[in-house]
Amino acid sequence: MTPTPSEALLTVEGAIAKTCKIARRKVDEVTLVAVSKMHAAEKIEPLLEAGHRHFGENRVQEAQGKWPALKERFPDVQLHLIGSLQSNKAEDAARLFDCIHSLDRKSLVKALPKAFEKAGRQVPCFVQVDVGEEPQKGGCPIPELPDLLESARERDIPLTGLMCIPPADIEPAPFFALLDKLAREHGLDGRSMGMSSDYETAIMLGATHVRVGSALFGERG
Repeated sequence: MTPTPSEALLTVEGAIAKTCKIARRKVDEVTLVAVSKMHAAEKIEPLLEAGHRHFGENRVQEAQGKWPALKERFPDVQLHLIGSLQSNKAEDAARLFDCIHSLDRKSLVKALPKAFEKAGRQVPCFVQVDVGEEPQKGGCPIPELPDLLESARERDIPLTGLMCIPPADIEPAPFFALLDKLAREHGLDGRSMGMSSDYETAIMLGATHVRVGSALFGERG
């Protein structure tokens, strides 16, 4: 029998707590971002009613269609943009999202401060790093990371940490370890890494934010 989203939430939270204990970390060091992309509001509501508050969306336009109404009912929701952000959507993202995980290029470094000013709020950002040298996934190439971080800091973009999506069908641990190393080298506390298939490995290697979708909502139909 397929578990309900709220039952799945308890399972995932239990796995996070168990992994944190093994890793000798505190549970509150890890934020579970429930990836609700391509899921309707009625499928998200059970998790909201169960008290979960961190959710992730891939696309600004899709999020605009369902989250303003949900945020009216649950005003303490923290909405994370985990997909690629186009510069022309920066202002819309700044108004709706509470955290951006996909800052990965100079054009966004230029666009985001203007967007924050127009929206009247600063939104914390993770810099997405192309740890697997897969340009099609987005992410700043590792050699360009110091320059991008310096540019973001010069423009007072609030930097939370680094984010990555390891290559599919390859053991993810070395890529998580690499992101952790890069974050330490650049004085950043946050590591957004790990999804449904590998979030426990990511937590062992320092993840502060895990982005879990199918383990909570089932496969998208």
